[in-house]
Amino acid sequence: MDCFTSIFERIEEKYLMSESQYDSFFAVMRQYTVPDSYGRSVISNIYYDTPNDSLIRASLEKPVYKEKLRLRCYETPSSDPVQAARTTAFVEIKKKFDDMVYKRRVAMTYPQAIAFLNKGIRPDTDNTVDFQILNEIEWLIKSNPGIRPKMFISYERNAYFSSDDKRVRITFDKNIQWRTVSLALSAGIFGAQLLGEGEVLAEIKLPEAMPLWMARALDINKIYPVSLSKYGRAYQLFQIQAAKAEGVTFCA
Repeated sequence: MDCFTSIFERIEEKYLMSESQYDSFFAVMRQYTVPDSYGRSVISNIYYDTPNDSLIRASLEKPVYKEKLRLRCYETPSSDPVQAARTTAFVEIKKKFDDMVYKRRVAMTYPQAIAFLNKGIRPDTDNTVDFQILNEIEWLIKSNPGIRPKMFISYERNAYFSSDDKRVRITFDKNIQWRTVSLALSAGIFGAQLLGEGEVLAEIKLPEAMPLWMARALDINKIYPVSLSKYGRAYQLFQIQAAKAEGVTFCA
């Protein structure tokens, strides 16, 4: 498997941009950044949760500490087991405490990831860091009885890092799609749109203070931080759809 980082610790801020805001910000940003190793990619995720959606419901209450469990691939796995074994998958725990985000993940083949998450079959590893992260994932699963696939979310991502500091990373997500059916990454990419026409979700990942050029570009274009979880917003949209299907009306 390719080299990758298994542990992240950083400040993350999200910004929802209109098409014109994105164009103006990008014109400045390109002077200070270069594409990162993933560059342009299509990312697919399966979020895991309990039967009563306790992880995402707790997260939406904006507690000091929250966590999510997901399966991620940077390509669509084949439905053929032999072909699927050639696809790298990441099993990830994403935690947030105050403003700091901690992400810990283990790479394995797609069939190994499915066997681990859905059946508890742990992949073998001699890597001390992977061993510890697998322990943490197992603890999270055992602490949330009945945890299972609950939401598919995919998006097209362009990623960059600062020319001066590779720890400063900026990603732009477009065409964010979600669904609650066919919860296998091998089923392909399809679903309902999460954002409005032309909108872009930017995530700025920082080890410490924001660079001055970035702060100025955001301020000039009136781009402000938003509290927006992809899984959280998709869950809320699903709840609205379900309520409408049952004939529940909403008051303005």
